[in-house]
Amino acid sequence: MSPPPRNATATAWLESPLAREREAGPMQRQLHERLKRAILDGGLAPGSRLPGSRALAEALSISRNTVTAAFEHLAAEGYVQPDRQGTRVTELAPAKVMRAARSGAAPATARRLARIQPGAPRAEMDAALRPGMPALSHFPAAAWRRAIDRAIRGASPATLGYGDPLGEPPLRAAIARHLAIARGVRCEPHQVVIAEGAQEAIALCVRLLSNPGDTGWVEDPGYRGAKAAMHAGDMRIVPMRVDAEGLCTSERDWHRHPPRLVYATPSHQYPAGAVLSIARRLALIAQARRHGAWIIEDDYDSEFRHTGEPIGAMQGLVDDAPVLYVGTFSKTMFPSLRLGFVVLPAPLMAAVQKPLKEMLRGGHRHEQLAMADFIESGQFSRHLGRMRRLYRERQQALRLALARHFKVPHEIDGGHCGLHLTVRLPPSFDDRRIAADALRHRLAPTALSSFAMRPRPSDNGLVLGYGNTSAELFEPLVKRLSQLARAAERS
Repeated sequence: MSPPPRNATATAWLESPLAREREAGPMQRQLHERLKRAILDGGLAPGSRLPGSRALAEALSISRNTVTAAFEHLAAEGYVQPDRQGTRVTELAPAKVMRAARSGAAPATARRLARIQPGAPRAEMDAALRPGMPALSHFPAAAWRRAIDRAIRGASPATLGYGDPLGEPPLRAAIARHLAIARGVRCEPHQVVIAEGAQEAIALCVRLLSNPGDTGWVEDPGYRGAKAAMHAGDMRIVPMRVDAEGLCTSERDWHRHPPRLVYATPSHQYPAGAVLSIARRLALIAQARRHGAWIIEDDYDSEFRHTGEPIGAMQGLVDDAPVLYVGTFSKTMFPSLRLGFVVLPAPLMAAVQKPLKEMLRGGHRHEQLAMADFIESGQFSRHLGRMRRLYRERQQALRLALARHFKVPHEIDGGHCGLHLTVRLPPSFDDRRIAADALRHRLAPTALSSFAMRPRPSDNGLVLGYGNTSAELFEPLVKRLSQLARAAERS
């Protein structure tokens, strides 16, 4: 039912017939909405009296009970107030103020949000060459379904309530055992905190360890989510360059802008793919200790090492390292699972355990129990083995397609780990335009320059995901990408 013209009188509005069609809804609801709208828009002024229920019922050809019920509903909401002389409109904010609020400028938000800049437009989930997307069609859904079924059948009704705020104990124990064997992480189950993916785990680290105005170091180019988490924590971000050995820091950096937090992806730098050298790892830990800083180690894609032995985690290099180890099942399982974790150093856990239990709420209990079962039963390790072989084959096929069909000068970075390759291009090729044009062809490479806070000419290229794209598609996809790159060359 559309409202009457603004210049209609309140009486004409109230007495115009209600809609009789079924889809218009019950008469009581229509009358209630009409009266409420008249009050909010100023058609019924504060202090004015509504028509009597009998008279209004006759005017609208509806029952008096319908009018009475609508009046009672309005009174319960505070729009009107009944008294001995009838029903009058309550004093509310002036109508012109209400209209101004609706038609004014965009709502004021926290200033920190302005510093969180969006990256490239979001591609569809199944778009080809999208970085960070695992091979969803190869996930063992039947085995996962059985784990979920066992978790539900074996759980008591109490699991429908809130769980341990730090996560289900069986999952925390399973993660601790897996990390000790697969990643060389030193931890006990009580040090593991379950989060909704790596992004929430990083944000939790920021909340636990920083104050507004503190300095945070991030890799440049680097993961945008880490920057967003620090911006949301009102931190001052200092971008630190990466090279072939990973994150670059100097004694001068530590004295000029000493950090509270250092975010790093040492086992597989994202997006360039470098491995942080052992010399730099030990130096970073030593400097963090000396300056009272904490390192957030995001072990991105480390499970998918394609050549040689896996690179161990930085967290386990030395005793009591000031390192918070972050991991996720989004790449090893599937993104919508939204299960991640952070391993806190034992002294830090002792200091923050009580606040953490007030800050967090346990949830996703059946999924957590199923994930624990999936790990302990060996299904997780078998799945990782299959995926390593698949991703190794896909990466080799993508390299071959690039060598044969990408007719643009380029260099390939990384590739020893993970789900993507980084292809660096000469500055004359506009990487952001190439990425934008590719989206129109359902290709989703990401511009390398979009990962940098202070882009340099060398930060020009494309990040190509091969995890969720079949190997037989790479040749035609690379041919198309080559055409788009040549078209985007700056004159």
